[in-house]
Amino acid sequence: MKKLLFLFPALLIIMISASLVHARPACKPPAGANGKLKDEWPSIREYPHFPYMIKNPGPEYADSLRMFQGIPSVVVTSGGRIWVTWYGGGYGEGPENYVMLSKSDDEGLTWSDFEMVIDPPYRASEPALWLDPDGMMWFMWNLYPLHLRSRGTQLWVITTENPDAASPDWSAPRLVAMELNNFNKPTVLSDGTWLWPTGSWQAGVFPEHLSHIPPPLGTLSQPLLSRDKGETFFPGGLIPMEPEHRQCEEYQVVERKDGVLWLLTRTHRENFGNGIGESFSYDGGMTWSEVSHTGIVHTQSRFFFTRLQSGKILLVKNGPAGEDTGRSQMMAFLSDDDGETWYGGLMLDERNNVSYPDGMQADDGRIYIVYDYSRHHEKEILLAIFSEEDVAKGSLQSEGSELKIIVNKATGFNYKVQ
Repeated sequence: MKKLLFLFPALLIIMISASLVHARPACKPPAGANGKLKDEWPSIREYPHFPYMIKNPGPEYADSLRMFQGIPSVVVTSGGRIWVTWYGGGYGEGPENYVMLSKSDDEGLTWSDFEMVIDPPYRASEPALWLDPDGMMWFMWNLYPLHLRSRGTQLWVITTENPDAASPDWSAPRLVAMELNNFNKPTVLSDGTWLWPTGSWQAGVFPEHLSHIPPPLGTLSQPLLSRDKGETFFPGGLIPMEPEHRQCEEYQVVERKDGVLWLLTRTHRENFGNGIGESFSYDGGMTWSEVSHTGIVHTQSRFFFTRLQSGKILLVKNGPAGEDTGRSQMMAFLSDDDGETWYGGLMLDERNNVSYPDGMQADDGRIYIVYDYSRHHEKEILLAIFSEEDVAKGSLQSEGSELKIIVNKATGFNYKVQ
């Protein structure tokens, strides 16, 4: 109902935005190895820019009405509260999508009603949660005022310094970047720099009424960097990859023990050959090597990897490291040698249609991984809690470990995909 109420102003906004886009020269790619953006990139004045935050949302967001959901993110606070965000709404990925935020104070046994919903009269999606080194929680999401995945993207964030409070105090919404999507949560480098994986989505199909707009650039991955704890951000270097190898480059970065930045990225499985590519930066993310093959085989889907407190690297993906199992068999692995070899293999969920893991390690050492299951049918957001020991031994060994915890299950009947 809410979307319908906004239909007329949304159409007006789109018509105005389309005329503005048509009036200017085609946008051009970032210039130079340092990835600085040219002036021809669209400005905030050319697109509607409202965050559409809804606190204490009403019954129009009931689970029984939602026909699609997935792509979650998770954090665990110092007080043990679990926060999870994801998006859904409509029949699939598209203009009806909105972002949801929920929390649990009892290890996932129960979950709150939505603390907040981000719901513009156009698409809101790809949310992420992140705790910075000072304990501030960042809540990030993408807006698509033009209904396109490759033009007009707005990257928004709000923060709270008290994520354990009964009613956290949220900052004013902040527009961080235009024409860049959030891909994954940031990484803090050893020199204190924040590296935020961002980029522009692969070119999609243009709506008929915008068919006169020149095609967008296609996917360009380019992290945002901050050296002042997120007060300001500046673009890092473009990540070189052949166009035919690109496919929703939801990349992540860890810093190796020798200080080199190691980037793993999703690629076009059929064209690239193994599904996960790698790139390296020797100058803190300002330039990157050409994306090349890894020994990690994967389907076309997001994966998750991070440095653990022990110094080991955790990798969560579909299937064993050397196999493409499609979007099934969500598993966790460890590496002691900065990704040269992998061992362990904890099966988090053996079913088909499990995808898009995100996670973090809590202060007590436990690992929290959230993912989705059967976005159009079962419509479940699930959580796994386990230890490094569990991963190494390939089974749950630790107290408090548990798999397939249901965060949320939508039950709306999605007749378009039955």
